Amino acid sequence: MIQSAYLIFNPVAGQGNSERELAMIRSALEAEIELSIHETTEEVGADQLAHRAIEAGAEAILVSGGDGTISAAANALINSEIPLGIISRGTANAFANALGLPDNIPQACQTILQGKTKRIDVATCNDRPMVLLAGIGFEAKAIENANRGMKNRLGRLAYVFSSFRELRNLETFKATIETPDKLIELDASAITVANAAPPTSILAQGPAGVIADDGELDLTVATASSTTTALSVGFRLLRSAINNDAVTDRDDIGFLRSPQITITTEPEQKIVLDGEIIGTTPVKITCIPLGLTLFVSEELVDDPEDTVEQMANAKVKQRD
Repeated sequence: MIQSAYLIFNPVAGQGNSERELAMIRSALEAEIELSIHETTEEVGADQLAHRAIEAGAEAILVSGGDGTISAAANALINSEIPLGIISRGTANAFANALGLPDNIPQACQTILQGKTKRIDVATCNDRPMVLLAGIGFEAKAIENANRGMKNRLGRLAYVFSSFRELRNLETFKATIETPDKLIELDASAITVANAAPPTSILAQGPAGVIADDGELDLTVATASSTTTALSVGFRLLRSAINNDAVTDRDDIGFLRSPQITITTEPEQKIVLDGEIIGTTPVKITCIPLGLTLFVSEELVDDPEDTVEQMANAKVKQRD
């Protein structure tokens, strides 16, 4: 088990009482771990705090906040080998849900205390770090339209509601998709490239079970051209996400896996990256295999001996 950790805490995340939530975290962890607590501000974000923690030689970095806070910190840790502990307190908690991690404080703290770790893939999207997914066209519009009021009322269901509402306004565009061994041209209504994806990202579920540690990206394309068909596609993909079954019964949903994907569109389409609009196409996404280490529950560990202690011992042997 780790002896100390650097805790990055976003005091404005979620809808709860942040002082009470921080007290819960401290109560759960401080008897076992020496915590160095640092709060995000408008001027200093989670990525900056994570970089400072790395420079200070942090044994582990824990992050408590919403998906934006967690993704920012995670991005700083790519290829660092420092384990990341996630204590979700956001609206959607997409990061935790996509990776099968607890999304409540007590269970998240218990997971960290167990000290079990797992390496997962990450990616770069137009040279920006990507942990979850990039959406082109539909996904970007759905995220953009899930406003704060809707999220406050509906929580994570706000994204599902916004997605189905946006399906009624679906527009098609021409897309060229290039991988190391394929070149595909088609008319699309939505394209999603996922490293990991929660069920609420209904148009990232084509392969049924996006694998976060296979060294590949999962691309899903919806080619629906009418509102009726689009709604049918949405419901089929949502069922796929809930039931974890492959979408094999539709010819208007396509998917592929590849370690690198380049997409151009006509006209340009907005891109949403890990929940934030970052610009417009074209986009190039490249997988970084096993680039991030997470604290996870024991059932998610591939090797039961893959703990922080084993990782540290391996580093010592490498130096020797």
